Amino acid sequence: MGFPHTSSFFTDIRIFLSESRPFSCANIGCSFLLDPVFLRVFTGSLHLILFLFVFVSWVCGKLRSGDSGRQKHNVKHAGPLYYSATLFSCLGLSLFNLVLCLLNHFYWYTNGWSDEKIVTISDLGAKTLAWVSLSLFFGSRIMESETKYPLVLRLWWGVNFSVSCYCLVIDVLYYKRQHTLSSLFWASDVVSFVTSVYFCYVGIFGKKKSEETLLHEPLLNGSASSGIESNKPSRGDETVTPYASAGIFSLFTFSWMGSLIALGHKKTLNLEDVPQLYPLDTVKGAFPIFNSKLEAEGCGSKKVTTFMLVKGLVFTTRQEIALSAFYVLVYTLASYVGPYLIDNLVQFLNGHRDSKNEGYELVSSFFIAKVFECLSQRHWFFTVQRAGYRARAALVAKVYNKGLTLSCQSKQGHTTGEIINIMSVDAERIGDFGWYMHDPWMVIIQVGLALAILYRNVGLASIAALVATVLVMLANVPLGKLQEKFQDKLMKSKDARMKSTSEVLRNMRILKLQAWELKFLTRILDLRNIEVGWLRKYLYTSAVTTFVFWGAPTFVSVITFGACMVMGIPLESGKILSALATFRILQEPIYNLPDTISMIVQTKVSLDRIASFLSLDDLPGDVIEKLPCSSSNIAIEIIDGNFAWDVSSSSPTLKDINLSVSRGMRVAICGTVGSGKSSLLSCVLGEMLKVSGIVKLAGSKAYVGQSPWIQSGKIEDNILFGKDMDRQLYNKVLEACSLKKDLEILSFGDQTVIGERGINLSGGQKQRIQIARALYQDADIYLFDDPFSAVDAHTGTHLFNECILGLLGWKTVIYVTHQVEFLPPADIIVVMKDGKIKQAGEYNDILKSGSDFIELVGAHEEALLAIDSLATSKGEEASSDNAKKVLQKQESQNNRHDKVDGGDEIRGQLVEEEEREKGRVGLAVYWKYITTVYGGLLVPFILLAQILFQALQIASNYWMAWATPVSKDAPSPVGSSTLILVYVGLSILSSFCVFARALLLVTAGYKTATTLFNTMHQCIFRAPMSFFDSTPSGRILNRASTDQSTVDLNMASLVGLFAFAIIQLLGIIFVMSQVAWQVFLIFIPIIAICIWLQKYYIASARELARLCGVCKAPVIQHFSETLSGSSTIRSFDQEPRFRDISMKLIDGYSRPKFHTAGAMEWLCIRLDVLSLVTFAFSLVFLISIPEGAIDPSVAGLAITYGLNLNMLQAWVVWNFCMLENRIISVERILQYISIPSEPPLVIESNRPPNQWPTNGEVNIQDLQVRYAPHLPLVLRGLTCTFFGGKRTGIVGRTGSGKSTLIQTLFRIVDPTGGRILIDGIDISTIGLHDLRSRLSIIPQDPTMFEGTIRSNLDPLEEYSDEQIWEALDKCQLGDDVRRKEGKLDSSVSENGENWSVGQRQLVCLGRVLLKKSQVLVLDEATASVDTATDNLIQQTLKQRFTDSTMITIAHRITSVLDSDRVALLDHGLLKEYDTPGKLLEDKSSSFSKLVAEYSMRSTSSYENLSNF
Repeated sequence: MGFPHTSSFFTDIRIFLSESRPFSCANIGCSFLLDPVFLRVFTGSLHLILFLFVFVSWVCGKLRSGDSGRQKHNVKHAGPLYYSATLFSCLGLSLFNLVLCLLNHFYWYTNGWSDEKIVTISDLGAKTLAWVSLSLFFGSRIMESETKYPLVLRLWWGVNFSVSCYCLVIDVLYYKRQHTLSSLFWASDVVSFVTSVYFCYVGIFGKKKSEETLLHEPLLNGSASSGIESNKPSRGDETVTPYASAGIFSLFTFSWMGSLIALGHKKTLNLEDVPQLYPLDTVKGAFPIFNSKLEAEGCGSKKVTTFMLVKGLVFTTRQEIALSAFYVLVYTLASYVGPYLIDNLVQFLNGHRDSKNEGYELVSSFFIAKVFECLSQRHWFFTVQRAGYRARAALVAKVYNKGLTLSCQSKQGHTTGEIINIMSVDAERIGDFGWYMHDPWMVIIQVGLALAILYRNVGLASIAALVATVLVMLANVPLGKLQEKFQDKLMKSKDARMKSTSEVLRNMRILKLQAWELKFLTRILDLRNIEVGWLRKYLYTSAVTTFVFWGAPTFVSVITFGACMVMGIPLESGKILSALATFRILQEPIYNLPDTISMIVQTKVSLDRIASFLSLDDLPGDVIEKLPCSSSNIAIEIIDGNFAWDVSSSSPTLKDINLSVSRGMRVAICGTVGSGKSSLLSCVLGEMLKVSGIVKLAGSKAYVGQSPWIQSGKIEDNILFGKDMDRQLYNKVLEACSLKKDLEILSFGDQTVIGERGINLSGGQKQRIQIARALYQDADIYLFDDPFSAVDAHTGTHLFNECILGLLGWKTVIYVTHQVEFLPPADIIVVMKDGKIKQAGEYNDILKSGSDFIELVGAHEEALLAIDSLATSKGEEASSDNAKKVLQKQESQNNRHDKVDGGDEIRGQLVEEEEREKGRVGLAVYWKYITTVYGGLLVPFILLAQILFQALQIASNYWMAWATPVSKDAPSPVGSSTLILVYVGLSILSSFCVFARALLLVTAGYKTATTLFNTMHQCIFRAPMSFFDSTPSGRILNRASTDQSTVDLNMASLVGLFAFAIIQLLGIIFVMSQVAWQVFLIFIPIIAICIWLQKYYIASARELARLCGVCKAPVIQHFSETLSGSSTIRSFDQEPRFRDISMKLIDGYSRPKFHTAGAMEWLCIRLDVLSLVTFAFSLVFLISIPEGAIDPSVAGLAITYGLNLNMLQAWVVWNFCMLENRIISVERILQYISIPSEPPLVIESNRPPNQWPTNGEVNIQDLQVRYAPHLPLVLRGLTCTFFGGKRTGIVGRTGSGKSTLIQTLFRIVDPTGGRILIDGIDISTIGLHDLRSRLSIIPQDPTMFEGTIRSNLDPLEEYSDEQIWEALDKCQLGDDVRRKEGKLDSSVSENGENWSVGQRQLVCLGRVLLKKSQVLVLDEATASVDTATDNLIQQTLKQRFTDSTMITIAHRITSVLDSDRVALLDHGLLKEYDTPGKLLEDKSSSFSKLVAEYSMRSTSSYENLSNF
């Protein structure tokens, strides 16, 4: 049964395909060589031979691959010239021949066959096969191993050129004779000739790649060169991105990304494989522009407004904004060509044809418009992302620079956690705003174009469409305001949570020691609950918005068609379909409008927060008058100085300060706790606000703080601190700071990587590294804030003699000290009290002139008398000697054992590179995410709602197409009221489906986010301390802020969008297949190519996304360290260097981000091209079939849906890739959910008695401890007993294992071997909380939490105010607290920075006094207080803990002299253990020497006191 009568256009196609009929040998009277049938047989045979040759070569290559094939990835080859263009030419030629073949097939299938036609189709089929196989050969063989094209291939190109020329000559000869020739032959032969010319050129000139090209494409085969491993950094890391030097074609097609994607397909990408940024995109390129514009707008004012920020950012990215605006305009215009022409196409299919070539013209118009739409959209997206990365980098740099210059008062108002949020969340959000930047004005143009098309189709009813559109947009106003409010509250609650989380992570050790971690976890979960409340409101508002705007196109169409009915405007299917296509395109801006408004709101909030932060007060630059070193003999001079930490304070912290220090002078500052000693140094550094007076400083300065500030990184880098290595000076400094022995013990010496805040070093080691850093700077003025309190007596003396009196003998030195023995060598001693200089002068002079200094020295005298009394007491010398010999014997054996085993010791750094998964994201991650809540029960309902929505949408559109007449003359199948009522009914049902889907998706999303958050935090808080030692807090904060934000706000919608896109795509395929099932002939192979491209791309994209996650943490980590050490950085004038480091880290994060964007567009533009092929094929098929073969209305509906095919096909893959990139946030959270946990907090089956420990005897048996499996032993077989109710002192050189022993007692570290018994119970057999809650400790680093004095002393809220006041009085803090306005509710800022270090230590003592445990540990508990306060504390402890076991670690020998026993540790071994008296009797004992050292350095002050 044949088709009905064909159209005039179809006649053209018939002519195109059939004019070869008279083309025969007889007609031109030539030999058989001129016979076209012979020519087709000949060319077809040649291509078949090529196909077979390629196939055999491929098989042989596979058989030979073996090991040599696997090794090819390690061999570097440049690859042939014009490789990509040649590959695409082969693919293009095969596709062209396939289209001709299919067109021939469709025509001759309906118009009969002949031998000549069969030969022609066979020829085209053979060409298609041959060029496809050649393309595959390129992809699999040449790129891997060839540096030039194979000889056989070049010979083939030569033969192909000859045959093409021959065929073209025959075509010309025939045309001259017959004046007619089939367009098919012309097209086939001309295209073959043009491509053969190109192939010949490539074959001749494409033998090798030039050196210049090699430099531009360094990423094909990793870092090896000619098969030899190179020690040089990867060339990817050394070169600028190929984008910088790409040509026009490469830029348009994103081919410049090809080399990186190819590399990622072969191997797992690392950061060194990713090229450097284009100079303009780096921080150094973007920040100066942004900063100068901001300063110009500010006109000298420090105030930064939101508008100024916006102007600065726009100016920084003005070129990208203008270019992307052009792309948006082209995209918008091109996207409306399809809807405009649909009515014309329907009329054409219905037989109304205005011209002979109208079909061609329509197809060409559709195709060209789609090409422009695709290209402009891809470049629009890439350009705005690039602008976003530049803006984010400039903002982060600005925030970092601000953090370096913040005043102390400003810092107290903004904690590290808040500032990290500004950097990690707010700056990121502003960078993402580029996606939405053009939407406001684009919507106006889109609505205008839509109305123009609607007016053409439905006349005045378009006014109703305009009113409906405006109503829909006005609905944004209340929703937008609600979203702004909820977003603002959400960010504030997130800040509060991050602030608390940051503080907890910093102080996790003390929380675990005190068994408080669950209390603080509850505090964080409470803050999260507040955040979740706002998150829920925000998300449900978004759900309502989604419902409104998914229903918007339906609402607008119902109003428009209803208006047509009321006005009597006839509805035709072509006009209806044109209107529906317009509404569908209009749906995008209307649907995106809530997102745009939400993003504008979020961005406005973020800009406000950043502007507020940038407007905070800096440290005034005029506090110090800096002078050249040679300008004056006075190094430091303060005249009538009044200084305050808080400018609003009624009375200054330091009052009436007058101080003059000559060059080369040593000045000692002493005084009781809280007297203003550290503040005096701070005012010299310019860290305090100057109320009045003059401060002059001549020369460079170096500062050593009381609390050590150590950067994570190598010890060597900490000491050099940016200066070049001077080996001689470096060794002198190490010697002076007693660091050489410590470095010998460490596995990697000075190359050992220090954990965050020096976590894997003892307090003394950190302090000595800090001193070494200062000494190496060779400054003119040195300021030391009590650095000797953290080290033992021997080391302290060594440091004072070698550093202060030795290396710095000719320098100006000001040092704060609580140790009176270091005062006599000072030229001037300054005595502080209540913020004033009470006395100043030489040692002997001030001893005679006042009582304040005598109080300090008197306390010291008591301590020395205690030593004398012990030294004169007698004991059993023999037993002491015997005990000592046994210990020495044990030590020598252990030393020998250690030396033997040392070589086999597992070596490794404590802090390793951040872990990242490799390879594809496992299905387990997706499954875990979607089944986290209700076991995934909501997922089927969400999918069902979307399927119903899609089905109802198609049904309503099909109804409108079917139920309206094709033209004015045709009768209407149904009445107008039925038409509208059915459409409205279907539309309402689809809207309800959308609403149900939105609600279910939001519910599933936020509940999943909450569950993941709670589980992750439970696991983090239950993690062993080793996890926090080896994991910088930046990594944890990154997961708690950035990754959690992704899961909170984006993850559910991304999973949903991917599923919805697939459902929509299947819907489109279903509609199109109803019209032309033949579309599957091309659709199926194109989908296969799409899937292959996606797999080829995703390997690189996935690793780039993971690199983005890994590279963000160092930015945050560096910023966090900078904020905590800003005073140290400023004191060394190192701000420029730290800014440079920050810029490098920001660029390190931007590099994978930039190339992720490029990779995404590389994929999308290829998917768009493939979608265009499908769409073009469908159009050509529709205009080729005979008139009446298909319903024009249904065909028009198929085209209406087909207009979105390219977008949706790319959208499916794009959504999957985006999902795969973002699911990494879930993967990273799941990593921390699987952290190994500490032992149980409570073991119900083995709980100790309620009163345990009653006696407090601690029995240590062969204790061996290491911090990690790959690190050396710290305690190496320690055995001793601390008797119950007795006081035991533990002494030893810094790093000897004292603090490690205490950590093992609290099971912060579990022993590798041996055990500890307390009152006969093995502590490893009971729960951690049962153990830690029964012990008390005053830690080495005094810790206070943000809050109040009450919450710091009693976080668990177990004690009354009376008990707290009693404890405060006993720890000498009662009077200080009573002087505060808030009393027990007096505020404590972050880290307790508004309290001195000594006062913080006393608060820790107060906690212990409240707890009253049977076993009390003092770990350097009085290191930060003066001797007088120390004596008071010791007396308090004696009175309160008479029957308790007290274990005291102290560097002050006087703190352990009255102990019942003293244990001396050395390199993790027990060297001596006896009563202090017996150890002192033996003058050769290490303890005796330690005491003698302490006494000796105190002699001068003691003699002076006696004389007085």
